[in-house]
Amino acid sequence: MRGYPLHRALRRGASLVGEGSVRGRLLDLGAYPGLIAGGGRVRGEVYRLDAAELLPVLDREEGYNFARRRALVTLDGGARARAWVYRYRGPRARAVPVPHGDYRRVRPATH
Repeated sequence: MRGYPLHRALRRGASLVGEGSVRGRLLDLGAYPGLIAGGGRVRGEVYRLDAAELLPVLDREEGYNFARRRALVTLDGGARARAWVYRYRGPRARAVPVPHGDYRRVRPATH
């Protein structure tokens, strides 16, 4: 998301479509959030990738604890779209649940 360290990977080859939400639960993992399966909604940003070559770059940036999967995203305003999301599959011992699903409310952007 804008204002967070990994956003730099999107600066070349992606354009912001808007904000939205996806079904799931959110974990605060300290330095970053993690989306897992669940019945709630998790807020985030949706980007259009201008080049498919950006996907492996994003995969490397996210790391081995995250798996890219397709999901149905509801954009603010109600439109729906299929999008790639990264689901967290790593250790959860130190993870803190974020019941409202909005990482910005827990850890505001610093950049």
